[in-house]
Amino acid sequence: MTSDATYEVIALRYGTRRGAKEEIFLNYAIYGEPDEPLGMDYYCWVARNAERTVVIDTGFGEVGGARRRRTTLVPPIDALTRIGVDAATAPQVVVTHAHYDHIGNLPAFPAAEVVMARREYDFWTGPYGRRAQFAWSTEESETAHLAEVRAQGRMTLIDQAYSPAPGIEVIPVGGHTPGQVIVLVATEGGQAVLASDAAHYYEEIERDRPFAYVADLEAMYRGFDLLKEIASESGRVIVAGHDPEVMRRFPAVEGIDPGLAVRVG
Repeated sequence: MTSDATYEVIALRYGTRRGAKEEIFLNYAIYGEPDEPLGMDYYCWVARNAERTVVIDTGFGEVGGARRRRTTLVPPIDALTRIGVDAATAPQVVVTHAHYDHIGNLPAFPAAEVVMARREYDFWTGPYGRRAQFAWSTEESETAHLAEVRAQGRMTLIDQAYSPAPGIEVIPVGGHTPGQVIVLVATEGGQAVLASDAAHYYEEIERDRPFAYVADLEAMYRGFDLLKEIASESGRVIVAGHDPEVMRRFPAVEGIDPGLAVRVG
């Protein structure tokens, strides 16, 4: 594989909150286990090499985070700046799904091609995404901005596995949202599998426990199966979307604030 098709992959931890398993996992009581506290971290990701930089998700914005009482450790755009990524000139953004904590700062990327699943775009710009059970996880101004990006000719909508750049594959899996995607990135050591919210926690995959917010439960289970199949191949490593364990499983990026970033590939 050529050098322009392998990447350094960084997970940026920009926010956090404290929760409990009974609110985080779907129908937690059926497992017959006592409730216990569970932290949730918020990440965005960067894949970069000498040829290009691809940002995966843009984190929650000030309004969306405050409305839900999330703790901002570092504003996502500032976090990107600290590792040398300029949002204003970033050429590509992959949107894994359109929840508030994944597209909150998309307007800060005015030059970027935005890649997302067509099913995701159609759902959140259509009538059902405005219904209360779905809308709680979004900000209206942020989903409206998706249509602005498309009108500007910067939106690439995908219906199946798609490669936005050499060495990167975006795969729609659904489940958590109608068009949730995962992102596979080639690295020198193998392949980083950015699960985003197809698996918020490693426990979801390891113990078959769906997250509380789900658009299609069967698709969510299929996503777990796909991630387990992918992980069974040598050289592939799963990166969960919100698990504090990510910060312990991977080495810290040196030269920046402790606890801000780890290198996952």
